[in-house]
Amino acid sequence: MIQRVALVAVLVVMAIAAPSDPYGAPHGYNQLMPYQFSYGVKDDYAGTDFGQTEESDGKAVKGSYTVQLPDGRKQTVNYVADHYNGFQADVSYYGEAQYPHQYGPPVTFRPIYKPQPSYH
Repeated sequence: MIQRVALVAVLVVMAIAAPSDPYGAPHGYNQLMPYQFSYGVKDDYAGTDFGQTEESDGKAVKGSYTVQLPDGRKQTVNYVADHYNGFQADVSYYGEAQYPHQYGPPVTFRPIYKPQPSYH
């Protein structure tokens, strides 16, 4: 009988001590912290040109990113996001879209090596 009472007491203490949300974030982790980052990639040989900048004060996020589109234009997106107004973006384009009248031959995959049979 004493063993049963002790077991129930241990189970009650464990239930009280257990966190209410075991999968939630650790204490103090939900606080948002200010941050700032940026990156950019520009490769004239491959035609790659894109980048992003973003900063946050812990309550709102604002930033912009740019990307070179296949038609020759550059797209810039400036955005602001917070918990009250949501995500708001302003999209703009720079340059004139270019559409060629003739296209070159299709690009085909050519292996660098020729596979050799393993039997003779």
